[in-house]
Amino acid sequence: MSYANTVSGPMLRADSFDGVRTRRVIAICLDLILVSIIAFVIWFALLILTFGLSLVLLPPIFPLVAFFYNGLTVSGWRMATPGMRAMDLEMRMEATGGRVPFINAAAHALFFYLSWMFPLVFLVTLVDREKRFLHDILAQVVVIRRL
Repeated sequence: MSYANTVSGPMLRADSFDGVRTRRVIAICLDLILVSIIAFVIWFALLILTFGLSLVLLPPIFPLVAFFYNGLTVSGWRMATPGMRAMDLEMRMEATGGRVPFINAAAHALFFYLSWMFPLVFLVTLVDREKRFLHDILAQVVVIRRL
C-alpha cells in the first residue's frame, strides 16, 4: 500500500484522491437537490404558519439552510454531507486529518457559494496536486475517498 503526504497534513493512502473531482461534482448536485427540498419545505411551512406575512423575509432561506446543512453534516461523526456519503467521500482537516469543526465546514459552504460569482476559481482544482478547490484551501480542508 502506498501513501502520499499532503501539503502540510498527515499521510494518506495514494488512492485517497482517485476520482474525487468527479465524485464531488455528483455529490454537489445531490446536495443541492436536498438543500432545495429542505429550503422549500421550511419556506412553505413558514408561509402557511404566518399566513403569508413572512413572505418578505423568506428569500434568504436557501443560503441559511445551505450554511447549516453543510456545517452540521460535515462536522458530524460521518464527516460528510449526504451527497458526499452517497459518493463515498469525506472531508477532513488539512493539517491534522481529523474531523472538521462546524465553523470550518460552514465557512467551506460560504466560500463555495461565493465562488459561483467567480467561476474561474474552480480551475484551481486542475493544477492542485490533491484536486482541491479554492474554497477547500481557504477553509483548510481536504476531501478524500472514504478510508
